[in-house]
Amino acid sequence: MLRTITVGSCVSVQGSFVRKLANGNIQVRVGEKVFEGRPVTRTAA
Repeated sequence: MLRTITVGSCVSVQGSFVRKLANGNIQVRVGEKVFEGRPVTRTAA
């Protein structure tokens, strides 16, 4: 499943979901790298 996270104040990363962490952040994988950040909230269309 693709997920989008924010890293820092204005950088967004989209990748494959890896896991949810205890602090509320999630990890996503882009190629060989794993990024951690706050998940972007979903909005109703």
